[in-house]
Amino acid sequence: MANQLIGLLLGTEEDWPAMFERIFAELDLAIEHGGETHTFEVERITIEPFDLRSVPDYDLVVDRLAHWYYQPREWLKKVALMDDVYLMNNPFTFQSMEKHSAYCMLMRLGLKVPDTWLVPTKEPVDNERYAYTAAKYNTMFDLEQVAENIGYPLFMKPFDGGAWVGVSRITSPEQLHQAYDESGQRLMHLQASVEGFDAFARSLTIGPETMVMRFDPDKPMHERYQVDHGFLSARAGEEVLAISRLVNALFRWEFNSCECLVRGADVQPIDYANACPDVSLISLGYYFPWAISRLVKWAVYCTVTGRKMRVSLDLQPWFEVADDESLSYQDKLAEYDRLSREYFEAEAYQAFCDEHLSQVDDVTHGIVTSAWFDGLLVDTVTRTFPEYEHDEMIARYRGLSGAWAADQSATSTAP
Repeated sequence: MANQLIGLLLGTEEDWPAMFERIFAELDLAIEHGGETHTFEVERITIEPFDLRSVPDYDLVVDRLAHWYYQPREWLKKVALMDDVYLMNNPFTFQSMEKHSAYCMLMRLGLKVPDTWLVPTKEPVDNERYAYTAAKYNTMFDLEQVAENIGYPLFMKPFDGGAWVGVSRITSPEQLHQAYDESGQRLMHLQASVEGFDAFARSLTIGPETMVMRFDPDKPMHERYQVDHGFLSARAGEEVLAISRLVNALFRWEFNSCECLVRGADVQPIDYANACPDVSLISLGYYFPWAISRLVKWAVYCTVTGRKMRVSLDLQPWFEVADDESLSYQDKLAEYDRLSREYFEAEAYQAFCDEHLSQVDDVTHGIVTSAWFDGLLVDTVTRTFPEYEHDEMIARYRGLSGAWAADQSATSTAP
């Protein structure tokens, strides 16, 4: 008997961890694999001092905290390096591969990333050596000329940011200087705006599975994910899928979201370093049950099969594809997708799910249509929104969850 302990490293979230725990409880798995019976427990991880030689009990950890809280990040590094704990996500590449490195990497692979420049911080960095170094080596530059090289409109955004914090759309030199003055000590990118795009696609990838969703960043958080199943052409949809998966396989991320703008036949990735993405009910709405059920499936697959976490990158196979002049852009995407599917063991994963986890969707459907889930929904809404919006938002999320359940029922009964 092998009891697999899955740890959840959490911040303020209550909704998705409760759903994750509930799915495991309802499944009550006992999987025969490799000559052993595998059972599962889920535990929320506490934060405390730790002995670097201590041996943790966890087989796998789902992390939604270490991107902003450094104590648990260092614990994750320790258990990955010393104890072979499988992590979602890799804390080493997530810390080092901020937006800037991700832009550089996808440009290196030949993807259609908009023109992007990095500019120095507006205010001096807080280091006593800065004044001497800047006086001797920093050259004066013309910010307006950099913007002219890119072309208006453009975006100014932090090189390592997230959640759209510090992002400004710039249409004039006056706005450019105002945004730069307000950036302070943050290192900023200037990036060309993709004007006249047909669709904004945000894709959530968990292991080898991806959900592509229509996204509207100008809406409030609870309205950004739009329920629209046919908003991309088949070719654009496949390209978004390929880009989403290659980013994760390349950086060793298991759990990440990717943003692409689609204009005509072009798919342009604009933000794809979002490891540890938001999967709350409030944000995802209709797509919430899909996301949590896929987290469960990938966690089970990795622990039962003994999949090893890969801490270091292996870039050469990707660069060989990028540098092969005999391949067209579409050929390169196909090769990148092959590498991604190999990394995530897509065929083995699907076979495992067919044999051992075929009931997950039905169990998830049963939970979403239960009184327990309605209680979770009401509690989440009332903790998130002001009292005068409670009735409206409860009705909204009941509608979205009901629509997902209805679509699942229709799919499961289709011939």
